Amino acid sequence: MTPPKLQVGAAVDPQWWRAFGSAPLDRLVDAALAHNPDIEAAQATVEQAQHLLRATRGAFYPQVALGLGAERQRSSGAASGGRVGPQLYNLYTGQVEVSYAPDVFGLSRLATHDAQARVDIARYRLAAARLAIAGNVVATTIDLAALDAQLDAMAHTLHDQQQVLDLARTQYRLGATSQFDVLTQQSLLASSQAQQVTLQQARDAALHLLATYLGRFPAQAGTLTLPAIDQLQLPTALPLSLPSALVHERPDILAAEAQLRAANAEVGIAVARMYPNVELSAAWGVQGNHTDGLFSPASRIWNVAAGLVQPIFEGGTLKAEKQASEAAYRGVFADYQSTVLGAFRDVADVLRALDHDAGLLAAQDDALQAAQQANQLVAAQYRAGGVNYLGLMTSQVRLEAARMAQIKARAQRYADATALYVALGGGQWPVATAQATTRQGDQ
Repeated sequence: MTPPKLQVGAAVDPQWWRAFGSAPLDRLVDAALAHNPDIEAAQATVEQAQHLLRATRGAFYPQVALGLGAERQRSSGAASGGRVGPQLYNLYTGQVEVSYAPDVFGLSRLATHDAQARVDIARYRLAAARLAIAGNVVATTIDLAALDAQLDAMAHTLHDQQQVLDLARTQYRLGATSQFDVLTQQSLLASSQAQQVTLQQARDAALHLLATYLGRFPAQAGTLTLPAIDQLQLPTALPLSLPSALVHERPDILAAEAQLRAANAEVGIAVARMYPNVELSAAWGVQGNHTDGLFSPASRIWNVAAGLVQPIFEGGTLKAEKQASEAAYRGVFADYQSTVLGAFRDVADVLRALDHDAGLLAAQDDALQAAQQANQLVAAQYRAGGVNYLGLMTSQVRLEAARMAQIKARAQRYADATALYVALGGGQWPVATAQATTRQGDQ
């Protein structure tokens, strides 16, 4: 079979799973993207980061507060040396306070850059979560299709083995074969039945996993509509991003890059804390002993203040925090390099796998066809008495192995195509969706 053509530089379709031409698969992926709890958690993290960014931006604006107070107070006469007796009076206060911290040394600006980077991290992690869920749903669906095909092949194998066992028992009663041949065939049949149970268990586990991807309980897995492996089509052409474009398309790389920006901002914040902190404040209001006199000129109160705090000695705290943030930046940079290298390795591995898939499937097709023809000939010769039972048993084992290997090779082609889409970042649709969500949240 001809392998899919690689289109170098072609953009990845954001809904790449539709290239497999299966409506049931499309519905499964769409349901997972709409209801998966991991995606919902990542979306909530994006919203949290957006709110924290808006909170950080508040430092650029004056802080205005309105204060109202009323109290009844009794003061001791001891405060006047006993010359005046205890005083009992009411005190009403109303004032507006304004404070502002000029961002002279960029502390607020750097804190905003840090918060913005964390919004980007959350957005790209949301995109990565969507890509991972879509890839997992497609891969699990392919596994289920392959398991269903293997179970179907196993059912045919069990049927054939049961017929051979019945024939061996008949020949044994007629004295044409030994009891050893009958027992051997019984053992082969029991072994195949055990393999069928193992395949069924694997299918049940995969079906339960698929249900959880869709945000459902495993008990609801039986309601899912699954495509058969013959209903899936291999894409005739697959995109292949250039190395320079890959770093701008994989959400995990973009998240690592945003993490690097956040670490850089934290270094700047640690440096800015070593410089003076300036704060301006003012207040205006009224104060009096009676509410009807609060608006007289004599009741007015006000103050204006300016403050500057320069760290002089902090026991090495600020310097250590700066050094810690620099070390953290170096660690994040190393993680970024590792992420990029891992992305290139993923693509290289998948490309090599795609190179071998077509040849592997063609060889397995030939092996299956040859095993089927050989088994038919051996079965005919066995019925005619020209071949002993051992030859027939060996032929059956080879046929069963050829069927399973051919099904696995078919499924592997679909799995490797899925892996390529995931390795290339799955297109820009998930990231664009996250960006749109961010913009709506900022409005």
